[in-house]
Amino acid sequence: QTLDPLIIRRAGIFMCILLLQFFISTALCNAGFIFTEEPSERAGKSDGYCSRILRAQGTRNEGYNEFRLRVEGDPENYQPGSTYRVTLYASSPAYFRGFTLIALKEGREGDKEEDYAGNFQIIDEEDTQFMINCPSAVTESTPRRRTRIQVFWTAPPSSSGCVTLKASIVQKRIIYFQDEGSLTKRMCEKESLYGETTEKPLLDCCACGTAKYRVTFYGNWSEKVHPKDYPRRANHWSAIIGASHSKNYVLWEYGGYASEGIKKVAELGSPVSMEEEIRQKGDDVLTVIKMKAQWPAWQPLNVRAAPSAEFSVDRTRHLMSFLTMLGPSPDWNVGLSAEDLCTKECGWAQRVVQDMIPWDAGTDNGVTYESPNKPTVPQEKIRPLTSLDHPQSPFYDPEGGAITPVARVVVERIARKGEQCNVVPDNVDDIVADIAQEEKEEDDTPETCIYSNWSPWSACSSATCDKGKRMRQRMLKAQLDLSVPCPHTQDFEPCMGPGCSDEEGSTCTMSEWITWSPCSMSCGMGLRSRERYVKQFPDDGSVCTLPTEENEKCIVNEECTPNSCLVTEWGEWDSCSATCGLGMKRRERMVKMPPPDGSICGAEVLEVEKCMMPECHTIPCMLSPWSDWSDCSVTCGKGMRTRQRVLKSPVELGECIEDLEQVEKCMLPECPTDCMVSEWTEWSECNKSCGKGHMIRTRIVKLEPQFGGDSCPETVQRKKCKIRKCNRDDGQGQVNSDEKKRRKEAREKRRSKQGGCKMRPWSSWTDCTKLCGGGIQERLMTAKKRLKSTQLPSCKDRKEIRACNVYPC
Repeated sequence: QTLDPLIIRRAGIFMCILLLQFFISTALCNAGFIFTEEPSERAGKSDGYCSRILRAQGTRNEGYNEFRLRVEGDPENYQPGSTYRVTLYASSPAYFRGFTLIALKEGREGDKEEDYAGNFQIIDEEDTQFMINCPSAVTESTPRRRTRIQVFWTAPPSSSGCVTLKASIVQKRIIYFQDEGSLTKRMCEKESLYGETTEKPLLDCCACGTAKYRVTFYGNWSEKVHPKDYPRRANHWSAIIGASHSKNYVLWEYGGYASEGIKKVAELGSPVSMEEEIRQKGDDVLTVIKMKAQWPAWQPLNVRAAPSAEFSVDRTRHLMSFLTMLGPSPDWNVGLSAEDLCTKECGWAQRVVQDMIPWDAGTDNGVTYESPNKPTVPQEKIRPLTSLDHPQSPFYDPEGGAITPVARVVVERIARKGEQCNVVPDNVDDIVADIAQEEKEEDDTPETCIYSNWSPWSACSSATCDKGKRMRQRMLKAQLDLSVPCPHTQDFEPCMGPGCSDEEGSTCTMSEWITWSPCSMSCGMGLRSRERYVKQFPDDGSVCTLPTEENEKCIVNEECTPNSCLVTEWGEWDSCSATCGLGMKRRERMVKMPPPDGSICGAEVLEVEKCMMPECHTIPCMLSPWSDWSDCSVTCGKGMRTRQRVLKSPVELGECIEDLEQVEKCMLPECPTDCMVSEWTEWSECNKSCGKGHMIRTRIVKLEPQFGGDSCPETVQRKKCKIRKCNRDDGQGQVNSDEKKRRKEAREKRRSKQGGCKMRPWSSWTDCTKLCGGGIQERLMTAKKRLKSTQLPSCKDRKEIRACNVYPC
């Protein structure tokens, strides 16, 4: 049967209305297109909205290659749980008004929530948003001309299989939806077998110039996130050590064996040997990466900033690796191995985010944080920890679930130097630089000039569409070479008032919120606040209107009355009063602030409850609690300490194989190192040709005192000498003071004139015989005119000697 044309037309109009939220563009309805959708019997909660594969019927423009979906670095595989920057852009002069972006598991249609893979994260809320009827998809916030959008996508967990990222584009009245081609990106899960080595980069880097990065380490290992057996007393991250390096050097890798330097980090938290290994690699290493240790392991960011370090990469040394120990632990670490910052398009990656789980260095057999030292013989390969390793492991999960990450590392590009050769821009700032008429010069700051980071751009000086300026500043912290001038500390660029730029960019880049402040009240309802700051003002110079402060209500001691009091958190439970059978345990808390009215605090400060120990006389191992740890076996440096417990059950119950003693490493402040000096040099020649003079000898400092060691002794010694007795005339004026010496020279000068002898002035001192470690200099006085009849001693040539360059080499 033939349908009434009016019904068909009304159906088309109805479909246009439904799709308004999908494209946010009235151009679709005005075009009169008819859309088809897949059968609705697969519809889920949202009536199949996410599963509708929309296509425009009729002739489709073949210019769809102008649009491209790109995952930064163009990886063929994804790392489960890793975050990637996804960019949708149009080649000039094309543009688009609307878009839709989804991520589907391979072979799925999208009609169920579990068909979608990973999670998108919005970067710019003024440009992108999640779809109202399909929260797994990302679309535009406002319909306008644009050439690029960016979002973050976090890959799904392990065993999710291959994933397809798909984008649709709305340009004028035409829709492009790519099942294949430049608007579709397929990636499969990156395999990582414990017995295999870490995947090596297959291609040589083709990027030009150099890039500078900042790596920031966010520790998330805390009692709240990882409560099982969490070591409260000594939890910490060791000093971080790493490098940017070439593919010829492997710092560490899964399936490889730990070097001696890795072992020292993994077991002792000491980076010294590891740094020596790195520096011995010569040209294979560009930058050594170091960050301080963190005690305790976790603190809020408003109390302690996350540690960070800067490093550089170039075409041959484009990989970055590092590691840090979580302590106390047998040999557990986290880190990156050979992270490649060079992209396939000959550029430098903008941002890398990795969540981290611990790995085992294969040098110690311990299974708990505070296991006694048990070396693994023979040494095993490096492997990631799993939740099924051992029932006593703090990460054990009988269901074999993923280990909650203990840290996150963020690597961000902060500068590029030299001529860059990538043709596809990495971010919005690079697009602006490509189309600007006046491109900024590359940063040519000398390495000898140490600056702070640039401040955010100020607001534009012009509030209208007239041309104005905006400014940013930085501070010169140090000038290592005064002969090399340091560039300016202020930077200006042209701008216009709000709404005047072509792209109408008005996006503020904000920092993350700082954690909430303490409640303003110690009892009852109060307020708390948190802050953030503007990291980057809008490109068009407009003022940021986003809030930088938030307030919310908070309640402390909800049942707050005039006679209420403020108490501390409960302390730890005491040990059970019984070693077997039924016993009691208790815990306490203290009164921090008594009631304002002076009455007695009514809050409970003592809590007692029953505890059940193993049934008495049923097992052979009835043990006392562990004793306190002994003092460290050394008074400084690295040592060992022990603790014991005793067997309390009768011997007749059977043999007990539990350990009665535990041994662990301990670390005290470094031992004092006394100053070390070399042997004395030979005595120099006497500085006088007759009469009383002196000789000198020197020695150099081979090792400066450290950590309170003995200071250095003298490095120069003098002693008297006398070659021969001077004649009477020679001896006149032989004194130590400079004044008498000058008088003597004057008398000799007069005497030489009277006797027909005239002396030249002293020559300049000769060059020192050594550049360091103690040398000798000489100078001479010779007769200028000497008559044959003259026999005065003052007419003889004279020589003086002195020490020089006595500082150590």
